[in-house]
Amino acid sequence: MRKVKVAATQMSCTWDIEDNIRKAEALVREAAGRGAQIILLQELFETPYFCQKEKSCYYQYATELEQNRAVNHFRGVAKELGVVLPISFYEKKNYARYNSLAVIDADGEVLGSYRKSHIPDGPGYEEKFYFNPGDTGFKVWKTRYAKIGVGICWDQWYPEAARCMTLMGAELLFYPTAIGSEPQDSSIDSKDHWQTCMLGHAAANLIPVVASNRIGTESDEDSSINFYGSSFIAGPAGNKVEEAGRTEETVLTAEFDLDQLEVQRIEWGIFRDRRPDLYKILATYDGSTPV
Repeated sequence: MRKVKVAATQMSCTWDIEDNIRKAEALVREAAGRGAQIILLQELFETPYFCQKEKSCYYQYATELEQNRAVNHFRGVAKELGVVLPISFYEKKNYARYNSLAVIDADGEVLGSYRKSHIPDGPGYEEKFYFNPGDTGFKVWKTRYAKIGVGICWDQWYPEAARCMTLMGAELLFYPTAIGSEPQDSSIDSKDHWQTCMLGHAAANLIPVVASNRIGTESDEDSSINFYGSSFIAGPAGNKVEEAGRTEETVLTAEFDLDQLEVQRIEWGIFRDRRPDLYKILATYDGSTPV
């Protein structure tokens, strides 16, 4: 048996970056104290979710990977606690800006980074103003405890991303997130849709999925988002193993037997019976039969 314990966290954020990092560290330490070996923090936790409005002054929060405060801070935490930490951050590379994530292994070393592939653009979620489309492609990292794949927020709506990472050998999928109410229509509540989409990724790939969302109400001028938390850990059948509420700062943990899950994925026949020769239409934008 090759067992691993994972954790999802959720918290509110302010414009005090150091305080946000301290709060995130406290959650990581709580999770590690409960035996978690791979611990997920939410998307862009160093600041409030600044994408509600298109403001060039927020570009200043982007840093190069090597200079990012959260990444450098949590390298030390990961090494001290012997845990794996995927860390979301706003990346600057020359004149490009990315919504990125660094994977820190349990020895404190950065294994590499992933840049968010799918960039949303809508009222309150104006990410195309801040981020270039990610150019890394989907990636899987062999950490001390498991092979993990990571998508970032809007990536979680795309079954292609989850399937790609699973085909590349991922044993667990992680999604740091910032999602809540819709500023233009407060009657819209996407929480169930959001969760169901990722539960489908877990079920279709027979792979556990871990999602961490933020909590609290954040406002920028006339725009306001109530982030609904509801972070969760899904089992390989698409079942919610653990789920947080909408408002509390908390830590969720769950343990999985990776060897058992590998046998189940092979035995079930989903990957044996795939027909990639028939899926070429997925590589088109308009659904036309490719030449």
